[in-house]
Amino acid sequence: MNVLNVDLGERSYPIAIGCSLRSCANSLAPYIKGDQVLVVSNETIAPLYLEQLLANIDVRTLDTLVLPDGEQYKTVETLNTIFDALLEHRHDRSTTLVALGGGVIGDITGFAAACYQRGVNFIQIPTTLLAQVDSSVGGKTAVNHPLGKNMIGAFHQPQCVLIDIQTLQSLPEREYRAGIAEVIKYGLITDLDFFVWLEEHMPRLLAREEDAVLYAVEHSCRLKAHVVSEDERESGLRAILNLGHTFGHAIETHEGYGQWLHGEAVAAGMCMAADLSMRQGWISVADLERVVTLMTQAGLPTAPPAITVEQFLALMAVDKKALGGKVRLVLLESLGKAVISADYGADLLAATLSGS
Repeated sequence: MNVLNVDLGERSYPIAIGCSLRSCANSLAPYIKGDQVLVVSNETIAPLYLEQLLANIDVRTLDTLVLPDGEQYKTVETLNTIFDALLEHRHDRSTTLVALGGGVIGDITGFAAACYQRGVNFIQIPTTLLAQVDSSVGGKTAVNHPLGKNMIGAFHQPQCVLIDIQTLQSLPEREYRAGIAEVIKYGLITDLDFFVWLEEHMPRLLAREEDAVLYAVEHSCRLKAHVVSEDERESGLRAILNLGHTFGHAIETHEGYGQWLHGEAVAAGMCMAADLSMRQGWISVADLERVVTLMTQAGLPTAPPAITVEQFLALMAVDKKALGGKVRLVLLESLGKAVISADYGADLLAATLSGS
C-alpha cells in the first residue's frame, strides 16, 4: 500500500492507494473519531462492496443509506435523504460519514458532512477511476442545480481517502474510459512526461493491467495532492484542474445530467480547450492532433454534441470561474502547462464552439 499526503496543515490527510476493502479495518479506525458511522453508497456499488466494508467498521451505531445511481440524482432532494437518515438515527456531531462509490456519492456525501450540524467528519472510499484520481481528493463537495453543475457546494476535506484499485475490475467499460479522461488531464496541465507515458501505455491502461492502473492512479493523485496543497480553495493555481470543465459542464447541463458521463464531457471539453489554444497560437496543430489522438485511443469523445454557439456561451456564463461577467478558461500554453486566461479572442472562441 502506498500512502500520499495532502498537506493542508491541520486539515492534512492521507491517500492510501492499494488498500483492500476486505481488510481495511486498520486503515479506517484511526479516522473514525466517534462511535457513530453512516455509510452512504448507491444501488450499483452496495451489492458489490458494502458488506465487505461494514465488516471492517466497529462502532456502536453503524447505519447505511443506499441511494439511486446516477448524476441525475446529485440534487438537493437526494441530499435531504442523507440528512433524514442522520436525524432519524440520532447522529450527533461526533458522527463520521463514509462515502462508498463514485464521484456522485463522494460529492453529495461530502456536502452532507459539510452541512450537518455545521460540519462533521467524512471518509472517501472511491470505487470508480474518475473518483479515485480526481473527485475524492481535494475537498470539493456539491450538488447540481438545473441551471449549472456543482453550483451548490462547499470545500470540506475528508479525514482520509482509501483507494482499492480492485474495485475498478467491476467498473463498466464506459465508466472506466470516462475516468481515463481525468488521468489524461494531469499530463496536459502539469506533466508532459506523464502525457507521453499515457501515449505509450494506453493499451495497458485500457486492459486494466494492475501495474499500469496503479501507476496512473498514484501519479494522478500525487499531482492533484500537490496542486491542492498549494491552493486549497481555488484562488489561483488549482483552477488549472478544470481544464476542459467549462466546456464539459456546459455539455452536461445542455444534454441533461447523466446523458454524457462527466469524463466524456471533459474529454470533449479538453479537445475544445486545445483547439482554442491552437487558434490562439499557443500550441501547434501537431500538439492538438496528439491530444485528439490520445482521447480517441482511449475511446473518448473529441467533439461536443450539437449545441449552438449562443447556447454554449449562455451555459458557460454560469461557471464558477467567471468573474465580472467574463468567463475565464483553462487553456494550454504548451502540452504539460496549463494557464487560466480571459485573454482570448471572442471570434476564436466562437470558431472553437462551432467547430468551424
